Amino acid sequence: MTRTPESTASAGTTEPAAKHTPMMVQYLGLKAQHPDTLLLYRMGDFYELFYEDAEKAARLLDITLTARGQSAGRPIPMAGVPYHSLEQYLAKLVRLGESAAICEQIGDPATSKGPVERAVTRVITPGTLTDAALLDEKRDTLLLALCVERKHAGLAWLNLASGEFRVSEVGIEQLPATLERIRAAEIVLPEGLTAPVAEGTALTRRPDWHFDAAAATRELCAHFGTTSLAGFGADGLKPALGAAGALLRYAQATQARALPHLRALVVESDETYLGLDAATRRNLELTETLRGQPAPTLFSLLDVCVTAMGSRCLRHALHHPLRSPEIPAARHDAVAALLEDGNAPQRQLGLLRKTLAGIGDIERIAGRIALFSARPRDLSALRDSLARLPALQAPLTGILAVAPAPLLAAICADLDTPAAALDLLTRAIAAEPATLLREGGVIASGYDAELDELRAINDDCGAFLLALETRERERTGISTLKVEYNRVHGFYIELSKANAERAPDDYRRRQTLKNAERYITPELKAFEDKALSAQDRALAREKMLFDGVLSELQQALPQLARIARAVALLDMLGAFAEVALARNYCQPQFSDAPGLLIEGGRHPVVESQLVDGKSFIANDLRLEESRRLLLVTGPNMGGKSTYMRQNALIALLAHIGSFVPASRAVLGPLDRIFTRIGASDDLASGRSTFMVEMTEAAAILHHASDRSLVLMDEIGRGTSTFDGMALAYAICRRLIEKNRCLTLFATHYFELTLLANEYAELANVHLDAVEHGEGIVFLHAVEEGPANQSYGIQVAALAGIPAPVLRAARRQLREFEERAAINPLQPDLFSGGSIETSESAPATSTPHPALLRLAATDPDALTPRQALDALYALKALLDADHDGC
Repeated sequence: MTRTPESTASAGTTEPAAKHTPMMVQYLGLKAQHPDTLLLYRMGDFYELFYEDAEKAARLLDITLTARGQSAGRPIPMAGVPYHSLEQYLAKLVRLGESAAICEQIGDPATSKGPVERAVTRVITPGTLTDAALLDEKRDTLLLALCVERKHAGLAWLNLASGEFRVSEVGIEQLPATLERIRAAEIVLPEGLTAPVAEGTALTRRPDWHFDAAAATRELCAHFGTTSLAGFGADGLKPALGAAGALLRYAQATQARALPHLRALVVESDETYLGLDAATRRNLELTETLRGQPAPTLFSLLDVCVTAMGSRCLRHALHHPLRSPEIPAARHDAVAALLEDGNAPQRQLGLLRKTLAGIGDIERIAGRIALFSARPRDLSALRDSLARLPALQAPLTGILAVAPAPLLAAICADLDTPAAALDLLTRAIAAEPATLLREGGVIASGYDAELDELRAINDDCGAFLLALETRERERTGISTLKVEYNRVHGFYIELSKANAERAPDDYRRRQTLKNAERYITPELKAFEDKALSAQDRALAREKMLFDGVLSELQQALPQLARIARAVALLDMLGAFAEVALARNYCQPQFSDAPGLLIEGGRHPVVESQLVDGKSFIANDLRLEESRRLLLVTGPNMGGKSTYMRQNALIALLAHIGSFVPASRAVLGPLDRIFTRIGASDDLASGRSTFMVEMTEAAAILHHASDRSLVLMDEIGRGTSTFDGMALAYAICRRLIEKNRCLTLFATHYFELTLLANEYAELANVHLDAVEHGEGIVFLHAVEEGPANQSYGIQVAALAGIPAPVLRAARRQLREFEERAAINPLQPDLFSGGSIETSESAPATSTPHPALLRLAATDPDALTPRQALDALYALKALLDADHDGC
């Protein structure tokens, strides 16, 4: 139902319009068009909010809530913000997930009868931001629409600041992962849709009929000027087109204009990207840590980009690693060219990055030009950026002469200067324009003769008055005659009382003072009319000329978009080169053979955090057709999780086109990366830590293929020992037999290491550690074969567990091991008793644990390292027994 001023309740009144003042009638009419949005109503130098909007804004923005007179017999709650501070308040509202409708005066106050005509000129929502002050310069702000039909979800999303418009269709079970990949700031949904969406994202409901696929197709064809959508490859889609039509309608409504920079519809498939589910993105800490912090992450490490466009390109790449190796391999070659041996290319790289640092945010400036919301400084920044393009092409040309790279050559071609646009901006925009158009001084002198004349009148006012005063003194013979100006009475000629009788006939009295008379002449009056209106007319002329410049720049938008993409990609490749040079990364290679071969691999983020001269212990990885699962054992804190994550990160870095932290890396075909690492619960959804663990494991077992890389850490630890061991055993077998994925499976269940005797594709590796006295030294080196113990008690000692507890734990461990040696399947391991009583219990009559361990050891089967480990273990058993005496 359409809401009217007479019926609106959200405005805080249900009184008939006739009882309200004319201004409030106007306000309530506009508010009825935006009932769920804060309406900021321009009044003079303030944007005001009334009724419930005022109360809400006062609470959210911490501004004063007052009252403005009465309307319909009641005080009107009111709160406002100064017009020059609007952006900072809008930014705060958007961060809080709120939307705001901006209402401006569009009528002429001089000719208006009653309230000046006003209209909502734009609606600010979390997904439709374009103003620089409201945007995170290193993160894309996306608006997404979702339409679900049966078991398929159609998605459409756009970046209003850049004009990128994409659609996709996925199975309903893939929807959470796709939403996590896109990470929209706002999601537009049909009113009847109940499907779960991303938590914490702003949601907007629109009528279901907005998502009709047939109507959407007509609207999209009309927007793109085509007869069908076949040229975009979208003619076979249905829910995705419904979402795209609703999205286009919503975006146009918020901007109150057409969107000319939306020039194409890109059909995207999840198969394009290396699959990363939400758990994997979280566990690998791509752009935020597990605690939600921006650093240290892979993004914070790699982001040495010198432009905002490059940083956004890098962030997008990290969340969209490409499955097919063609584009990443081309990026590798480009990075290699930037790092070509010899000093000349590296000097060129430094020059390239220095030049890039002077390039403005062309992508977002072009978006604001398309929406006619660009500001003067946007155009001057664009002009200066375009003027630097030849200087950006020069080092590229030098690099290409030494090390040809097709991708760099394509980027260089896309950086050709748009001569017409640069010439227009150079002629039209002042060298240092004012921040706001209403301040004047935006259009360059010499661009428009009429504007120059108006400015001359204003600038030459003092000279005219001085010349007039000289002439009038000569004409009248009155040496004390003055020609002056004040803001109240305008221009005047002042004579003293004694000289008033000598005033010429053409003098007309304007004001009488105690000691003087003030006059105006026809010549002075004509100049006054011209001078006083010159400034206003100059500002109006500048606005008209500025809008004309924006109109002329519309035809340059496609070329500006190409330049922006080229600059962003070049900046990202330059960052890859800079990091590779500083951190000794290598160029990865892609192979058709399944597997993953990494020599000297390192965790990029952990390595970057090492201080005090410490170096990262590099490790190798070999996964192939005959070696698909590595069972990783070793102590807590020994580096198992780091080892697993580093290999996943190396694979991901290779698939975005970066060099990798290794001495050599060869990657076979991959389709997805799965991780099941860490312990966390989901109390909001009523899921325990173990339930989360099993849910993530189930997703892996259902979706991992023989081309997937799977990391599984400590499966089964959230339940009882035998339950957990049984689950870990069964899951491990399933991964080998059915999924056949490339797997790193970390566990403390040493019993699982026996699976290597059953499956040729399973190999045991461990991270080594040695005991020193009662302590432990972590070697962080990956060795072949299973670990011989977990060193849990030693790690507990490092954590500060009290010594009596540790001694009791050692004694209890010996008892467990003795019982397990007699009956490995005995479930009742505990004999009862407290720590205190166990400390004073008599010694067991069974042989000493050291003797049992020695008897079970075959010296001929031990490597020198394993023999040393066995010796330390025997010494620890003897020391523990001595401590307990």
